[in-house]
Amino acid sequence: MSQAPGLTTISEDDIAGHRAVAQSMVTRFVVLERQDGKSSTPLAGTNRRFVSTVSTSGVRRTREVELAKAVQAIRPDDQMLSIAQHTLLFRARRGVAVALAVADMFGRQTDLESLQARNAGAPLQGGDAERFKRLLSASAYVAAFSFAAYILQTIDGESEPANDTDEPDYLFDTPQDALKSMIAGLCGAIEGAPDETAMTARARALMRVAIEGLISRRARFDALGEFAQMHLRLEGDNFTLDGFDVAPGQRRKPLVMTFKKPNEIIGNHLAKHQAMRLARMIVAYDFDRQLNPFVELGGFLFTFIGDGAPGTGKTILIQMLAGMINDYCEVAGYPFHYENFGVDQISSYQGKSGQNCKAFVDNIVNPRAIGFGTIDDIDQVAAKRSDDRASAGQQEVTAVLMEAFAGASTVVRGNCSFGMFSNYPENVDDALRQRAGARWLVDGPQTLDDYIDIFALLAGKNHSIPLGDHALYANQEIRQAVARSYDGHDRPQEDGLLSVWETFEKENGPVRSLADIGAYLHRIKLAEPRFTGRAIKNITDAIKMRAMDIDLPDEWFETADAFMHKPYDEKLAMISELRQPFTIEMVMQEINRYADSEFRYTDRSDATAVEEIIRRERQRERAIGEIEAMKQDGRWRQ
Repeated sequence: MSQAPGLTTISEDDIAGHRAVAQSMVTRFVVLERQDGKSSTPLAGTNRRFVSTVSTSGVRRTREVELAKAVQAIRPDDQMLSIAQHTLLFRARRGVAVALAVADMFGRQTDLESLQARNAGAPLQGGDAERFKRLLSASAYVAAFSFAAYILQTIDGESEPANDTDEPDYLFDTPQDALKSMIAGLCGAIEGAPDETAMTARARALMRVAIEGLISRRARFDALGEFAQMHLRLEGDNFTLDGFDVAPGQRRKPLVMTFKKPNEIIGNHLAKHQAMRLARMIVAYDFDRQLNPFVELGGFLFTFIGDGAPGTGKTILIQMLAGMINDYCEVAGYPFHYENFGVDQISSYQGKSGQNCKAFVDNIVNPRAIGFGTIDDIDQVAAKRSDDRASAGQQEVTAVLMEAFAGASTVVRGNCSFGMFSNYPENVDDALRQRAGARWLVDGPQTLDDYIDIFALLAGKNHSIPLGDHALYANQEIRQAVARSYDGHDRPQEDGLLSVWETFEKENGPVRSLADIGAYLHRIKLAEPRFTGRAIKNITDAIKMRAMDIDLPDEWFETADAFMHKPYDEKLAMISELRQPFTIEMVMQEINRYADSEFRYTDRSDATAVEEIIRRERQRERAIGEIEAMKQDGRWRQ
């Protein structure tokens, strides 16, 4: 395994040394397994088996396991293996060899290797014998986990898995026994598969179930500390093993996206400005400390929501932010993972939508990569909990995202950020929306200059039409545009909040102190009940971000050593020198920006409800008229 600095290395020679054992395991071996009461003969036309009414759960029986034959039987009319069949068989053999090499390394890092050598000379006694047994069981656990992780990451599969996959009959006596139980489980899972697609889906489903089962049994093994700290990378197989931090998910593919530059976005000045800041913040992450200085100093944006009408530029904003992070990561040599969670991952299988969403979150928060995750059209993906028309899958996604974004187990390290985007944010569950730390209003071009600029940009240069009396792109200069946008929030923009503001100023005068700020926030709470303590936290985070709204010098990101590869404490000091205290003007602007968004969502929701009532009343009046006409014609029957 070729590794980045600080990661454990396993040579190909170590893996090759186990190839013969691995080959025998995928060819033929005999295993003693628990009898589950099921018949060995499937019922005609199904993959189900007859279940006896007599309990035989305590009985064990021998079974010949021939994975190669089971794979070949998927297409019995063709002696040649297909690519999918060969991939599964080859990866199974390779996975066994890798898992045994990882178990050997675990033995070298603990006392297991020396105890094993002593036990070969004479049987161990007392405490040594007990410790040897515990370490050997832990080594077996490590082998099983490594094998499941390897198969899951190196075999692609997009189809729905079987939803009744049973766990393997785990054996933790030795690493070889553990791997035999995994191969036996794999062989049983794919038997009877109608085609290669189902075979691959069943194999992946088994490995997911196996990993969940192994993690649930982790507490039974008291010698897994060394494995939890393992960080392995096998470049040739695109395989990564990082202890138990993140349950291994689907193999990551190279990022393919049309990136956009900031000068290709007209309007959306505040959203563009904050996106550019976030791209530089996120690559300040320190992989050794697993922390970002901006998390410690304040102002890191873990979650945000962007809302605006269709066609105002949400997609291009995603492309710009992902492109900037990707460029910085290429300079620094950091792994970068972008993923979007969309409606195509909502499943009809119970629980599968939640599993898909959890895998998406796990992929993004992986502390050994820079991550950016988006949920586009979140109003369609995640449902309001009060919406009885929403599917169970949408409700599952809402629950997973709420726990991931601000749950009891949420840890913000500063290596990743999540963006939610919607044309109709008022349709997003209130609690989920309030877990967005920042609100980006994506309203597109607004001014006369914006519309001239965007037409000139999109029209290109294949013409001789004069520009006219206009300074092209002068209005898009980011510092001036952002200053104008922030100044626009010195006073509220939504009518509901403006009324609160005017009443407060009339009774108390201008805001001058923390007590005045608290009183103004309380007035907002009285007018908008959804303005809770979480809203105050989001506002204070935004204020801290304004204090950290500093221009990190371009030269810091031109080379990796200038800033990104410096030690954590040095990064912290460099950023701290640029930090400025926030002012009461900044505080009021951020309060008004956030509160404006809540009033805007409420007004939209109310307007939609009013329009629905009007529509129903018009239908009712029309129905009454048609009923009266039918009565007059004698066509009405009660």
